[in-house]
Amino acid sequence: MAGLTVGIIAALIVIIVVFRTVRIVPQAHAANVERLGRYLRTLEAGLNFVVPFIDRVRPMIDLREQVVSFPPQPVITEDNLVVHIDTVQYFQVTDPRAAEYEIADYIQAIEQLTITTLRNVIGSLDLEATLTSREQISTQLRAVLDEASTKWGVRVNRVEIKAIDPPPTIQEAMEKQMRAERDKRAAILTAEGARQSAILNAEGAKQAAILRAEGAKQAAILEAEGQSEAIGRVFSAIHRHDADPKLLAYQYLQMLPELAKGENNTFFVIPSEVTSALQAVSKAFGGSTEGATKVPAEPEQAAESDGASEGAEQEGPRELSAPAAEPTAYRLQSESQSRSEQAPTTP
Repeated sequence: MAGLTVGIIAALIVIIVVFRTVRIVPQAHAANVERLGRYLRTLEAGLNFVVPFIDRVRPMIDLREQVVSFPPQPVITEDNLVVHIDTVQYFQVTDPRAAEYEIADYIQAIEQLTITTLRNVIGSLDLEATLTSREQISTQLRAVLDEASTKWGVRVNRVEIKAIDPPPTIQEAMEKQMRAERDKRAAILTAEGARQSAILNAEGAKQAAILRAEGAKQAAILEAEGQSEAIGRVFSAIHRHDADPKLLAYQYLQMLPELAKGENNTFFVIPSEVTSALQAVSKAFGGSTEGATKVPAEPEQAAESDGASEGAEQEGPRELSAPAAEPTAYRLQSESQSRSEQAPTTP
């Protein structure tokens, strides 16, 4: 029984010795070893052996890049405004021995150093520069932190500013300014659009007017050329076929009804050439011109008109003078005036 107890105690001692001797370190981790209270060496990833009861293994240190977000810190700007700045830092332990023995808590040290550096940097900037200089602030913070944390075995890779919160009153004023600026830009853009639209409309109207004028000019030129060519062809055809006075007189008579087509035409003048045309037509068809051209006249003018007609028959149809047609025009005008005088007038 005693031997069994001794065997169990010996097995337990062996297990404890083995457990204290063999140390397994995970990847991207490290552990410092102290022998009799002094730093001996740093255990790397993998299987490691230490002397039990003599060597002491410190807690493992994470060698991966770490991210720490610090709470917003109040900072006073150059124009005496308090802003709250929230930062995020990315750092990595490069020397486990220095991180273990050179600083008690490197995370707290980095936080306090960040606060003091922020106050120094922001204190030299006004609010507008603070809001628009995030990259500059981050660069200055990283330079200061990297220089100070090198002896701690820590390397600061990046420093980012998550938020810069000015006072609520300043935020409201900034929002009003931004709205005014946007309204100004909108008004300017609207005015520019209206201006461009007016210019384009004017240019379009100008081009349209020019094109219409050019079209009218070309149409007038073509119409005049067409009329000229038509007149030339008619004139050439007349001279080529040697038209006699009979045909010309007939064409002249065909145009007389066109003169009387107007609705309010109560007076028109028959020129002296009409009688000549009538005589020519009458001669052409073997008739007499007395019935076509003779208009009843006053009793005292009958003898004179008979004598004139006889003289005209003796001289020929082409020698009738213009005064022979004047009594006819005068009579038509007199009849028109008498009808207008007899018409009843309204009170």
